[in-house]
Amino acid sequence: MSAPTHNGYMLIFRGTDWYKGLSPEEMQQVGDKWMAWFKGLMASGKAVAGNPLEREGKIVSGKNRVVSDGPFAESKETIGGYFLLKVENFDEAVAIAQDCPGLPYGIRVEVRQVAGECPLVEKVREEREAQLAVR
Repeated sequence: MSAPTHNGYMLIFRGTDWYKGLSPEEMQQVGDKWMAWFKGLMASGKAVAGNPLEREGKIVSGKNRVVSDGPFAESKETIGGYFLLKVENFDEAVAIAQDCPGLPYGIRVEVRQVAGECPLVEKVREEREAQLAVR
């Protein structure tokens, strides 16, 4: 079995209508807080990338690779952007997520560890090792 590798953590920001009901000045203040937060994480080396995502996109699915408009999720579930973090552990990534300036406005932050390899590749390797052990 291989040892897990540390490939960082992602903060995935869900919710794209956080600004509804805010004045332009309030939106600017929140936006400034987001930028200061991100720039601070970049300066400290804890964030290595991050971007907002456009609202429109395409979905490719199925055996025939059908392309359709999307995403079609509720606005509170739509992914609005991401940060890629380089931190020591999951708890540190969660602590950073808890500082998100969008939380009071309905943004939800999903924290996920980046896998060292595709889970399918790992599963195939484990099954092969189990078969070899039986022989």
